[in-house]
Amino acid sequence: MIRIGILGAARVTEYALIAPAAERKDVEIVAVASRNADRARTYADKHGIADVGADYAALIARADIDLIYNALPPSRHADLSIAALEAGKHVLCEKPFAMNADQARAMVKAAEASGRHLIEAFHYRFHPAFAYLLGLLNEGAIGDPVSVDGLFSVPIPANPGELRHDPKLGGGALMDLGCYPAHWLRTVVGEEPRVTKAEAVLSETGVDLSLAADLAFPSGVTGSLACSMAMDCSFAARLSVEGTAGRIDFTNPLAPHMGHEIRIATDSGERTESIDGQSTYWHQLDHVVEVVTGSADPQTVGTDATANMALIDALYDAAGVTR
Repeated sequence: MIRIGILGAARVTEYALIAPAAERKDVEIVAVASRNADRARTYADKHGIADVGADYAALIARADIDLIYNALPPSRHADLSIAALEAGKHVLCEKPFAMNADQARAMVKAAEASGRHLIEAFHYRFHPAFAYLLGLLNEGAIGDPVSVDGLFSVPIPANPGELRHDPKLGGGALMDLGCYPAHWLRTVVGEEPRVTKAEAVLSETGVDLSLAADLAFPSGVTGSLACSMAMDCSFAARLSVEGTAGRIDFTNPLAPHMGHEIRIATDSGERTESIDGQSTYWHQLDHVVEVVTGSADPQTVGTDATANMALIDALYDAAGVTR
């Protein structure tokens, strides 16, 4: 039994952890902690969580917890994940991994020193649909990749307390949304790109409402990345790979369990696939359990997590965004 403690009474936790955990017999959510004790108790009662931590430190120190799920804003990912690792806990940390690559490196160093696992919660990565895409590319279904393009946009209102509009908490379209296509492109190509061009539109609070960039990979593959949380955008999540012998367009790689389409076009014809699976969060938790129990190697960890933050840093620098 893997015993889990939750940092933050966040909405994302309801579907990212609580729902898939309820379907399993090998995990148990032991306690939750929030900045506000009353909010933590209300959250615990609502979701059937037995106990509440007096604060974050108290929750991390508990002997009856094996894994910490860090669902707090990015500004608290590094310090509290490191504290949890030093306390002997495994950590599943929400994306984006940290505020910058330097913090990410410190987190990875703490994980290595502790001998515990530190996994970034890129839930999409564990769904069978993305494994199917990688399989197509590995078998040369469209030849060698030539270009890759990723887009994720969703309007996010600047409501009071909205962390994604607060630069101090790690807000911004790239941090919250663009981290996904950044990870898609890096994973598909299997290389670390350099940024050749980037432009951003900033809000009054100083966060990026949108960002678009061009990338160049060492092998010669080119890429484009775009993200937006502006109120005049609409929901879109797309990944395209152009190859020497065809093209693959993946609609909704973010959450394929909510509907997706993988269109493969080659000289020999065109077909559309849809791959069965549970929710991306179910597959993520399944992966975490396998990693913690020693039956699988972590996929979104270490150099991968640090490299994604390094790309985010480079994108901001190229776009002239000061953080």
